[in-house]
Amino acid sequence: MVRKDFIKGAIAASLFGVSSPAIHVLGNSRKKGTFGDSYPPIRRITNGPKYHWFGYYDKLQVDMTNRYALGMEVDFEHRTPEISDRINIGIIDLTNGDKWEEIGESNAWGWQQGCMLQWIPNRDNMVIWNDRQGDHFVAHILNVRTGEKKTLDKPIYAISPDGTWAVGLDFGRLQDLRPGYGYKGVPDSYRHLKAPEKTGIYRIDLDTGASTFIIPYARCAAIPHKGEDVSNQWHWYNHLLISPDGKRIEFLNRWRKSRDFENQGGGFVTRMFTADKNGDDLYVIDPSGYTSHFVWKDPTHICAWTRPDGYPDGFYELEDKTGNVKPVGKGIMVDNGHNTYVPGHSNDWILNDTYPKGESRLQTPYLYQVSKNRRINLGAFHSGITYKGEWRCDLHPRCSPDGRSVIIDSVHEGMGRQMYLIDIGDIVE
Repeated sequence: MVRKDFIKGAIAASLFGVSSPAIHVLGNSRKKGTFGDSYPPIRRITNGPKYHWFGYYDKLQVDMTNRYALGMEVDFEHRTPEISDRINIGIIDLTNGDKWEEIGESNAWGWQQGCMLQWIPNRDNMVIWNDRQGDHFVAHILNVRTGEKKTLDKPIYAISPDGTWAVGLDFGRLQDLRPGYGYKGVPDSYRHLKAPEKTGIYRIDLDTGASTFIIPYARCAAIPHKGEDVSNQWHWYNHLLISPDGKRIEFLNRWRKSRDFENQGGGFVTRMFTADKNGDDLYVIDPSGYTSHFVWKDPTHICAWTRPDGYPDGFYELEDKTGNVKPVGKGIMVDNGHNTYVPGHSNDWILNDTYPKGESRLQTPYLYQVSKNRRINLGAFHSGITYKGEWRCDLHPRCSPDGRSVIIDSVHEGMGRQMYLIDIGDIVE
C-alpha cells in the first residue's frame, strides 16, 4: 500500500520546490586504496537489520531529479526465494538523510534482477515493478506523487526510452531453465517442450496494457548455430534491452542439452539477437556462443563481454546488422563485469565492476575513460564466501541520470546486502 504521508511529504517537496536539508558525504574523501588508487567519497544509504538492494545494472534506479533512489527490502539471505516470500519496495530520499519510505511490495522477484523495479523514462513520478497475483505474473505502475496505481496483466523486462512500451518474457520458463533470474509461483505451461511456438517475447503498451506476442522460442531455435542444428536443445531467452532510439530490441537466446540446470553443471550456449520492435528483421549480432553482459552504446552499437571468432575474451563493440567488431578497453577492462555508459559524457566514460577476486574476494567498481584509455577504481569491497551462486551479491553499479553518482549493492560491512552511493562528480567533470 502506498504511504500517503510519503506522497504528501518528501516526493511532493521535491516536485513543488520545497527544500529539504542536504546530506553530507560520510567517510574519508579520496581514500587511498590497496593499489594506490585514490577512492572517491562513499556513504551507505540503507541500514539494517533488514537487507536492501536494487539488482540489475541496466535499470533506471534514480529519478530524473537525481534525488530519489529505488530499492528493495527483505528480511533473509542465503537461500532461494519461495513462493510465499515477499519483498518491500521503497524510495530513498538522497537529500533528506537517506530516508526510506515503503511504496509497495512484490511476490515475484529474484536475487539478481529483483522484480524489475525501475523509474519509467520520460514519465514524471512513475515507477514500475513486477508482482504475482494468484496464478499469473503482473506489473504495477505507480505514480508516487498522486498514489494512482494500475496493474498490467503481464510482467515487464525492459522499457522503451520514451516510456510508452516495454518487452517481457515467460518468467516461469526462465526460472525453470536459469534459476534465480525468473520467478517461482507460475509454472512454465510449456515445460515439456524444448522450443515452444506459443510463448517467448512479447511487447506491451504501458498505457493500455495491450500486448503483442513477437518472438517465439521456436523461431530462434530453428536458426542453426555455426552450421549446427540446435532445435533439439532446451531454449530460453534472457537479458532484454531496447536501443536508445527505441527502434531495436536486443535479447539473449540460450540453450543446453538438458533442462536440468544442476545436472548440466550450469553450462549453456548464448548468442545475441537484435530485432525491430515487432520482432521482425531478426539479426544475430553476436554468433560466438559466449555473450555475457552488455549495454547499448547508441542505436547501432552494443558494447558486450564476449569471445568473437578469432578474438580472446573481452569487451567488444558490436555493430548491428554489419558483423563489425572492435575491442573496447583492451588490456584494461580485462574482467567480465556489468557495464554501462555514464550519462552526459558522449559515451566517453564506461562504468563497470568485477566479480570477487582472490582470497580476499574483493569486488571493484571502476570507471574507464575511452578517450584517454585509462581506468579509475572507485573502491574495493569484500564479498563473503557465503555470497555465491544464485544469492551472490554483485555490485551491479548504476549511475544517476546526471552522471555524478554511482550506487552499488554490497556486503562489505558485514551488515548483509545494503546500498552505497559513490560520488564520481569530481572524476567525470
